[in-house]
This record gives sequence, C-alpha cells and structure tokens, in this order.
Amino acid sequence: MIWFEQLPQFTVLWPRMLWLLAPLPLLILAYLRLAARQRRARARLAGLTILVQTPGAGARLRRTLPPLVFFIALVALIASIARPQADVIVPSRHRDVILAIDISGSMRATDVKPNRLAAAQSAARTFIESQPSQSRIGIVAIAGSASLVQSLTDNREDLLQAIDRLQLQRGTALGSGIYIALATLLPDANINLEQLSQGRTGFVKEEPVAPGSNRSAAIVLLSDGESNHGPDVQEAAQFAADNGVRIYTVGIGSRDGITLGFNGWSMRVRLDEEALQKIATTTHGDYYAATTSQQLKSIYENLSARMVIGRSRTVEVSAFFVAAGALLLVSSALCSVLWFNRVL
Repeated sequence: MIWFEQLPQFTVLWPRMLWLLAPLPLLILAYLRLAARQRRARARLAGLTILVQTPGAGARLRRTLPPLVFFIALVALIASIARPQADVIVPSRHRDVILAIDISGSMRATDVKPNRLAAAQSAARTFIESQPSQSRIGIVAIAGSASLVQSLTDNREDLLQAIDRLQLQRGTALGSGIYIALATLLPDANINLEQLSQGRTGFVKEEPVAPGSNRSAAIVLLSDGESNHGPDVQEAAQFAADNGVRIYTVGIGSRDGITLGFNGWSMRVRLDEEALQKIATTTHGDYYAATTSQQLKSIYENLSARMVIGRSRTVEVSAFFVAAGALLLVSSALCSVLWFNRVL
C-alpha cells in the first residue's frame, strides 16, 4: 500500500541491546499469574466464590489498560537503549541554478505577447526574485554560440541587470548553452570551453553518476527548442545526466508557430516540444510549455517549489522513544491511581 511504503525505515546502532526485551514475556506471565492469584484470594475471603459476579467490559478495560500501557512503555525504553535510527525524507533545494535563455532571432515572435524574449525576461525576473537569499544564480545567453553573461551570484540586482541587457542575436546553439551552464556549475567536470568554441565536443564523464543525483545544482533552460548551431543537444543533455544535473526545460511559443519577416526574408518558427521534452527526460528534469506570457510567469513562480527534491537522511530517534516511554509510564501510573488507588 502507498501509505505503508512512505513509512520511515528503522535500524538500530546497537542491536545486541534488543536482547533486553527477552525477559519481558516472562514478566508479563508472572504478572498474569499474580493477578489471577489475587482474584482467587479475594473470592475466598468473601466466601462467595460461586456467586462472584463477572465484571463488565468497562471494569475489565480499566483493570487491563494500566499494566498494558506499562509494558509498552518498557518496550519503548529498552528499544531506546539500542539507539534506533530512521531514514526520513527531507526537502533539498538546489543551491546553484543556471538560467539558460534563448535569445535567437526566433524569440522575436509575437505569439507570446509582447514577444517571446520580452516575456522570457519578465518571467526570469519573477524567478530570480522568488529564490531564497542563499541561492546563487547564473545566466547563460544562447544564440549562434553561448556565453555566460552573469556568473553565479546571490546579488539579485546584478542578475536583474544582466536580464535587461539580453538582446536578440542570430542562430541557436542549445548544446553549447548546456555545456557552458555545466562548466559554470561544475568547474571540475573537465569541460574544455576552448575546444567547444572550435566546434569540437565529445565530452564524456569517466564515471557517470545516477541522473538527477546532484542535489546542489540545476539548469533552467528556456527556449522554443529549435537548435541549428553548435554541438548536438542530446549529447549535451546526456553529459548533464552523467553528472547528475537536472535540466528543467520551459518551451515558449505556440505549437503552430508564426511566420517571421526580417530584412526581406521570412521563416516559420515553431515550438519544438519533442526536443525540450527529451532533454528534460534524459536528465530527470521536467518540461513545461508556455503559450502565453501569463502562463510563462506562472511557471516560473512555481518552478522554485517544483525544484525541491526529497533527500533521504538517517536520524537517530532514541530521544523520541525515551519520551514516548516516559509519557506512557506516567499515563499508566495515573490511570492506576485514579481507578485503584495504587501505582500499578
């Protein structure tokens, strides 16, 4: 069942201490025999062994509850000696994030008002302002080549100014954008930027890690998905996956596209969802489609929460067992005093 699978998994540091639980069944048996002997003795003293009335359900519950709670408390206290640990899921937020923004000519399309680039800039500002103060953000601009226009920083003013400076250029090299972002996030990933600028790639991680396993770094790629320059996009995405970095892709534009005219030429620019979805799937990220400026801003507003990833952590819970045991002991004693004028 789903609810059972979500329960924490328990282990103990000192399993040998659990042998202290072994005498408990003998203690319970001794208590039951003592209670039976006391009942027989009370009946003989009254001289009414045959006529003794069978106690009601309420009376039996009051007689049974204090010792039952007492023995459960003993189990909790003895278990605490074994130093139990629980594997719990705690939220983990990416500390370093690269915003990779497509500034190619197709971003002048007006199917997203006022145009794709202006809408992307507005949404990026919203994303930056919604991030925790300790998060560092960098900005990569993607055109015919990619460049780092703002290195990782927690200075929000510098980031907003870098967003405002973005201007349309020719070409789209999404693969280069991913490599530049990875080189910024992972300085030890052996990404040769000089080799990349010469059009040569083939970066391979010697010991790949599980996709999405990097909990501190992520890339948010905003584009219409049409890449026509630079290294292969899927090879770049696979390299990101081999380094455990997730890429969250945001597709901007309409699926039908729009015809652009500029300096006597015209072309049809469409949203290539398949390419962006494949990038996200390869890196264990997520893909989001935005066909309006308001939808795009809403995606960026909520993206921060969606980028929070559960992380397993082992926590010692001995104190909780001690607290539970002490609370049960006190409850058992109080019930016994109120009902029978004795501690147990």
